[in-house]
Amino acid sequence: MGIIENIIAVIVVLGVLITFHEYGHFFVARRCGVKVLHFSVGFGKPLWSIHDRHGTRFSIAAIPLGGYVKMLDEREGPVAPEERHRAFNQASVLRRILIVAAGPLANFLLAWVIYWALFVYGISALVPVVGHIAPDSPASRSGIAEGEQISRVEGREVLTWEDINLRLVDLIGRSGSVSIDTTEHHYELPVERYLVGEDPSNPLQPLGMSVWQPKVAPRIQRVVADSPAAQAGLKAGDVITQVNHQSVSDWGAFVAQVQQAGGHPLQLHVENDGVIREVKLTPQLKQASNGKNIGYIGAAAEMPAYPSQYIRDISFSPWQAVPRAVGKTWDMIQLTTVSIGKMVVGLISPSNLSGPVTIARVAGDSARGGVEAFGSFLAYLSISLGVLNLLPIPMLDGGHLLYFVVEAVRGRPLSEKVQILGLKIGMLLVGTLMALALYFDLMRL
Repeated sequence: MGIIENIIAVIVVLGVLITFHEYGHFFVARRCGVKVLHFSVGFGKPLWSIHDRHGTRFSIAAIPLGGYVKMLDEREGPVAPEERHRAFNQASVLRRILIVAAGPLANFLLAWVIYWALFVYGISALVPVVGHIAPDSPASRSGIAEGEQISRVEGREVLTWEDINLRLVDLIGRSGSVSIDTTEHHYELPVERYLVGEDPSNPLQPLGMSVWQPKVAPRIQRVVADSPAAQAGLKAGDVITQVNHQSVSDWGAFVAQVQQAGGHPLQLHVENDGVIREVKLTPQLKQASNGKNIGYIGAAAEMPAYPSQYIRDISFSPWQAVPRAVGKTWDMIQLTTVSIGKMVVGLISPSNLSGPVTIARVAGDSARGGVEAFGSFLAYLSISLGVLNLLPIPMLDGGHLLYFVVEAVRGRPLSEKVQILGLKIGMLLVGTLMALALYFDLMRL
């Protein structure tokens, strides 16, 4: 059932994003006097079509991995003399720039609308209270203590752990210090080439900090079938009391021992219904998101509820949400742009590229996570689509914009030979990126 839900979720996500993107092109083309022949969501054979009174054909096609807006253009076929003034190639350079830029801008507008709606609807998030501090880490050397609440990172207000992660990812490659304010003190955490070669999805780890979590009892709630835990005879309800004859205080301590013991046997003392038994368990090695091998047994504990003082409900009036949504959208645009630049120069590994498999999985997970999770994912993906389309690569919107800007400066367009060469280079670059993204998707599986 999970696979079907993922497929449905990704179709909905891509359908919404593609429709908004192409509608941006369509809307501005109409306003600029350019005739639109075909508006298609998806590629391939149309499953459904309709014509409007302007003669534009709207259709939904079989392959939901893109879409297009086909405009009247003398370069693509004969145009009746009485309609030449409505052809795209006859529009002024400024109008062509507006039409092409409208697609990515529509994606940014969609993200803003989603963030605005979420801020008005209200979101719940964990208060950024510091949890465990790793010994001999930047956090421990700075003096920050467990239980302190972070209020600012690099001088900017943060309300949630997501805000903090966004600020930290923006600092990838920094050498010197990271400025963090809590409600009690100001700290400077020393860093050297921060996050370079590390997993950018967990920017707290190199600093030696973790999110505060309530203590979790070492009681197994679920065991994955055919996992090392299942093969060793562990089952739901088992309480881990000792590992290698050392007492276990909570689930986190047990997980840490399992991760460190990958490939090596562990001797467990397990209690269930007052009966104590010994279990020999060998965690198998599994590659973590940071590329390191860790131990894995395939068992999960029941997470306790967070105390109310550690949950923050964030909501704003419709007017207050307007600038908040603008700021959030801009932050995400900046983060995406900077991340792409850092990936190009090697500060972020290309293994962080994601393709259709990861998008489908995350879309399904976020849909199951509720309105807030799904909305946030949709907004972020919309921004990513907008930024990627603005890259100055021929074949993408950004490549067309580059051609038009050059035309505006030169007073005449680039030669057809140069444009065709650029298109071939663009197709090679985009094809390579898609192949890499799919490869890393499969590696994650």
